[in-house]
Amino acid sequence: MTSGIEDRDGHAATLEVTPVGTEVRVRGVSPSGELALVCTPARARELAAALALAADEAESAWSAQPVTVRARELRRGDVREGDRAMTVEGVRTDGTTAHVTWKSGAGRSWTQGYDADAEITLRRRG
Repeated sequence: MTSGIEDRDGHAATLEVTPVGTEVRVRGVSPSGELALVCTPARARELAAALALAADEAESAWSAQPVTVRARELRRGDVREGDRAMTVEGVRTDGTTAHVTWKSGAGRSWTQGYDADAEITLRRRG
């Protein structure tokens, strides 16, 4: 993965994440050097959740004004307003019901049904 990843000097970098036996290897390579880490799957999940939460917080800093949309207009990446990060993974409309699949900052997913016209306040648009 190289898109949008830079080292401390602003040069393009790569980040590789691969399974190595029963562990997970994270390797970063750039012109300024290389860093390789090996961790348990549980620690890798914690790292992924921490990255997702930090990304949510960084993105929320862009917009101080929440936006309200109808449930049927939600789209992947929208983040719901509230104390906990809830990101839209998908929306399926079935008549007058919008079935929204959410993902928490901790990586848990669930689907919730809303009236398709229900207003949902978002921290930001995806």
